Amino acid sequence: MKKLKVGIIGFGTVGTGVFKVLQNYKEITVKKIAVKNLNKKRNIENFDEKLLTNNAFEIANDPEIDVIIEVAGGVNPTFDILKTAINNGKHIVTANKELLAKKGSELFQIAKEKNVVILYEAAVAGGIPIIMPVKTILCANKISKIAAILNGTTNYILTKMHEQNLSYETALKQAQELGYAETDPTGDVEGFDAAYKISILSTISFNKKVSIDKIYREGITKITAQDIKSAAELGYRIKLIAMGQVLENGKIDVRVHPMLVAKKHLLAKVNNATNSIMLTGYPVGDLILTGPGAGSEPTASSVVGDLLVLASELEYSNAPLPQSICHHDEIADQIEIGETFNEYYISINASNNPGAIGIIGTICGKNNINISTIMQKGVKDDNTAEIVVITEKSKESDVQNALKELLQSDSIKNIDNLLRVMN
Repeated sequence: MKKLKVGIIGFGTVGTGVFKVLQNYKEITVKKIAVKNLNKKRNIENFDEKLLTNNAFEIANDPEIDVIIEVAGGVNPTFDILKTAINNGKHIVTANKELLAKKGSELFQIAKEKNVVILYEAAVAGGIPIIMPVKTILCANKISKIAAILNGTTNYILTKMHEQNLSYETALKQAQELGYAETDPTGDVEGFDAAYKISILSTISFNKKVSIDKIYREGITKITAQDIKSAAELGYRIKLIAMGQVLENGKIDVRVHPMLVAKKHLLAKVNNATNSIMLTGYPVGDLILTGPGAGSEPTASSVVGDLLVLASELEYSNAPLPQSICHHDEIADQIEIGETFNEYYISINASNNPGAIGIIGTICGKNNINISTIMQKGVKDDNTAEIVVITEKSKESDVQNALKELLQSDSIKNIDNLLRVMN
């Protein structure tokens, strides 16, 4: 295997994990590591502080470095650093899903022109191998659908809400105390992280460029303990699902939002911080991969795996791995959420008056919505009742129109929540 000199940009939890794993490979030499704080103590035995620099461009411009491992995250200044490195003929191994979702097209184009590769197995599902399998062993398949749990923080929170009957706020605090959630959890709980990942995975699976700006995104912050309980009574678990599918008309439907998933479904059984990806394709059928989607060691597994594959290839040729080159010249025709068809869970707070359920049925009927299940959850002290409705498959725009009309009725006090049902 060809000996490689690498530079590491970012030396937090993941970067440190990558460095520790690389100590097991004599053919890989870490020449320089870019950090923000040169004075921070490193929990690494016999660590050579001379490896550190606070100038990442020093690594990007170092003629002796063959490959840059980027685990710093973010877009600025990371994009400019990697662009400089690629123009200098350096290969890139990255775990940066936000950068790839927002700027990947530009970086891949430059990499193609400079005859270098960008490998990113760690960017979508941590330690779960998915990028290279889709590009290699699954390339004989026409993938038509992806349904995935791609964020461990939100999956942990929803699991604890279900298992311990916790509120969202309490479950989030617990996740923060255990290190699953950041002090500012917005990127996870509002679905940004999962949206970046599904845009990357959909692009390579459907062979069309999927725009992050056109992905419908909704987080878990509105999920209540009562929603969790009602869903369970109806035979469902609530999960944050990242979904992409090719419709019959060739358009692409990509979105991230909470969904009711039937308890018998494999994704409903994926708990705590675990990630899982289900692909549907022809001729393979349904395929599911499950494992750790984040963390130092799982992410290091994918980062170092990419690096070793690259080193092995470069032993015989200076040409990049052909399967790693971006060929997605066609832009996906993505539909808006209003054009989608789903079954729905609707939680309604209504006055405990005769005819309230009839009003719900009438308004749903006027908007082309058939009700599959309707359930009243007792009467509260203020003489209102929670009514839970499960619809048959309906168009999103019709459902939104029905909700607006329901709120105009004196009998309907509030629409507490609207969630889609996986089918």
